Amino acid sequence: MKFLDLAKVYIRSGAGGGGCVSFRREKFIEFGGPDGGDGGKGGSVWAEAVEGLNTLIDFRYQQHFFAQTGQHGMGSQCTGRDGDDVVLKVPVGTEIIDEDEETVIADLTEVGQRVLLARGGNGGWGNMRFKSATNRAPARANPGQEGVERTLWLRLKLIADAGLLGLPNAGKSTFLAAVSNARPKIADYPFTTLVPNLGVVGVDGKEFVMADIPGLIEGASEGRGLGDQFLGHVERCSVLLHLVDGTSSTITKDYRTIIGELEAYSEELSGKPRITALNKIDALDPKTLASRKRSLEKAVGGPVYLMSGVSRKGVPEVLRAIWAQIEDDRRDVEEEQPWQP
Repeated sequence: MKFLDLAKVYIRSGAGGGGCVSFRREKFIEFGGPDGGDGGKGGSVWAEAVEGLNTLIDFRYQQHFFAQTGQHGMGSQCTGRDGDDVVLKVPVGTEIIDEDEETVIADLTEVGQRVLLARGGNGGWGNMRFKSATNRAPARANPGQEGVERTLWLRLKLIADAGLLGLPNAGKSTFLAAVSNARPKIADYPFTTLVPNLGVVGVDGKEFVMADIPGLIEGASEGRGLGDQFLGHVERCSVLLHLVDGTSSTITKDYRTIIGELEAYSEELSGKPRITALNKIDALDPKTLASRKRSLEKAVGGPVYLMSGVSRKGVPEVLRAIWAQIEDDRRDVEEEQPWQP
């Protein structure tokens, strides 16, 4: 599987180099004195969000990242060279979590964001630093400071404006393929989608990013099917599009199944704006369609859109509704930001 959204890494910053004990001894210099230099600083470990990555697959083959140790000090007042830093290049949207798998250390949501994960140790002082009026020939030096060693988790949450939800075979991948250039796998059996897919969707000259995640089934929060392991990828979305299979004879139960799994996953996700659409209407006769629409509207407690990903009937109206929610969310974010000259 080329898509990986969770990885465990082991990092260690470099220790500082030790200080040097040295004395200047030259033939024609009577009072040479101490001249031991300081040790170099150890390298640090950083994480940086970069463009061009959409998976953590690189961290499956390399989990250990050790920064370089600082060079020891030398005579003639020579300071040791600093150790080289190590930079973990991660996709935008990566969360860095402590070993307890709960404490979020950093959330890298913009290209170029950097965070210090482990600071390198300081170099030790050479004996030249300990020279004083009462101690003209110190014979001591400090060792370098030890590096920091820790275990971290990297968790990727795709950054998308809208997310697709629904049971397996609800038509999510077909819809994404119809409205974008994404080419997810489409077949007539459940769990066709095994990893999240992203697509850039255009409507009325506007563009936004939509994420399609594998379908949920009843008990997904308890690990059934593919579980809720991919729901994190729609946590950053402004709006969720819930597709209900119109050809199902239990559309009300199907709808409540997904809502129940969202509520079991997190209160924040279940409280996000949702748009509900009855999909595959091209396969229904008018009487059945009207009956199932009324049933679903009663369960939702609001309007339900009618659409077909195959014939594209009703798709523009759904996209416009999604874009309206995204615009409102962006406007709210701009209003919350403090004014700057």
